[in-house]
Amino acid sequence: MAELRALIVDDASFVRDMIKRALRAAFPQLSLEEAVNGRRAQLLMGKMPFDLILCDWEMPEMSGLELLQWARRTETYKKTPFIMITSRGDRNHVVEAVKEGVSDYLSKPFSNEQLLQKVLKAIGKKLKVAPPRNRAGANPFSPSASVLGAGAAPAQDGQPKVPGMFKDSANLLTAAAKPAAEARAKPTGKAGVAQVRFADTSLNAVIKGITLTEVRLIARREVRFPAILDQAVVDIALEGGEVTARLNGYVHSLQAVENRMDSDFVSVLIRFVDEDPEKLEHLSRFIARQA
Repeated sequence: MAELRALIVDDASFVRDMIKRALRAAFPQLSLEEAVNGRRAQLLMGKMPFDLILCDWEMPEMSGLELLQWARRTETYKKTPFIMITSRGDRNHVVEAVKEGVSDYLSKPFSNEQLLQKVLKAIGKKLKVAPPRNRAGANPFSPSASVLGAGAAPAQDGQPKVPGMFKDSANLLTAAAKPAAEARAKPTGKAGVAQVRFADTSLNAVIKGITLTEVRLIARREVRFPAILDQAVVDIALEGGEVTARLNGYVHSLQAVENRMDSDFVSVLIRFVDEDPEKLEHLSRFIARQA
């Protein structure tokens, strides 16, 4: 049987590496290629056929939507499974992708189980009969069986709606202004709040500091916190509720705000991985307004 190939398209190397690790562990019979944007992906797709495309939406040079449109006009890729992976979760973008012929949709941030579910749905039949590439005699389908069972994490294609996203921000800002140790949670400059979305939870937080590469947030310990290196999507708002571009990143560090084990507040450092010029422009304007 011909080798099965999947193409991973994302401008963030962190995201590409995470997807590759998950797919290699679960599907050793799957050969993986990667591209930093739609233009590079287009060149690769012209050189060799792919059985599956996993593609980000927002990328420089050529977006995921533009690549999808090209693929559906190309004879080789008219019916190739194309999974859009993006932090854009509003209904209008989902509808737009469906109209252009997207096969499935996976919202950032996502868990490995959610990713594997989508891949199995798209090319599961081919994976069952494909010989393993790396482990002789291995059953390539068994490592992924758990994601089909009742214990699999639920898909989270529906992202939090913008209205009411920051409904707890007023409480956070009040708490951050308390005296003594809690005063260290008070943001500087204009008050800014953010919601951070993880694969299976989200938290509201106060912005302590922000640059083009990272944001430091203060949040209460009332929710379950993610682990270091977990994916994150940061939605930022000013006091008026204006939401900036959705920023993809990962958890770089977690630290108690107060010097005691039962600290009420935790400092979360998120490193951004986006290289999309439009997102960076939005972020630059937000930072300028915070000064």
